[in-house]
Amino acid sequence: MLKRTLFFGNPYHLSVKNKQLKVVDKNTDEEKTIPIEDIGFIVFEHAQITFTQFVIQLLAENNTAVIFCDAKYHPSSMLLHLDAHNLQGEQFRHQVQASEPLKKQLWKQTIIAKIKNQANLLDLVGRDGQALHYMATQVKSGDVGGIEAKAARKYWQRLFPVDFTRNRYGNAPNPALNYGYAILRAATARALAGSGLLATLGIHHHNRYNAFALADDIMEPYRPYVDLVVTDMLEEGLDTEVLNSPEKAWLLDLLTMDVRMNKTKRPLMVALSQTTASLARCFSGEANKVNYPSLT
Repeated sequence: MLKRTLFFGNPYHLSVKNKQLKVVDKNTDEEKTIPIEDIGFIVFEHAQITFTQFVIQLLAENNTAVIFCDAKYHPSSMLLHLDAHNLQGEQFRHQVQASEPLKKQLWKQTIIAKIKNQANLLDLVGRDGQALHYMATQVKSGDVGGIEAKAARKYWQRLFPVDFTRNRYGNAPNPALNYGYAILRAATARALAGSGLLATLGIHHHNRYNAFALADDIMEPYRPYVDLVVTDMLEEGLDTEVLNSPEKAWLLDLLTMDVRMNKTKRPLMVALSQTTASLARCFSGEANKVNYPSLT
């Protein structure tokens, strides 16, 4: 079943009633209930949102990703369940024992998939991805030649106007990209937890302060889907600098957009679960390839 994404941008109080999420608007006292098992993601943006501890407990049991926004209304942190898989201990052992050659091969597959999707996006928007298609064939184990960074420079030069620089703190459309990537990161971490994997232990990213290194690895081939949403926003004249409700709605719809996985279309959040499940099989030795979507 496709999980729902809930966005709270006004003052609400959340509690549990008959195992349903009870939502009360603090301004109007209007009340509604939502089945907790239907919820995949919750975004809390307003500082005056309150909730009972039981709400968080049940959301965790449902493996719901809970995302909190900072004072600038950007996603800044998230809560994820630590026991979301019935074989989690075994999956952790496989992950911890993964050899360096295996991790380098998995990273090669990840970067190839990312560059191919970047190239496909450029083709889709009429900006010639031929150079990136070629660069995807040049990636070596562990990406020792740094093809990912070289491809990124060409990609951003072609995708957005000449004066655009991809920078976390840069001008538009950077704020929209940042928001979309934060949502994607949370969705990836949730999928990893659902597959019994520890998001902290990456196959490439390994900053000691990064609790979601594996999520940062596995989301790479999915980033062009965020880029696609942002290019659509620009074409529709939406503001990618100051993100208001319409812009955030576009970006949150990322989770339900159709992606192509093995010649079959499915929602992005479902594809993520298939990707992380295939990664778990690679760690256990049952498979040797991560299943990533193709943006075509």
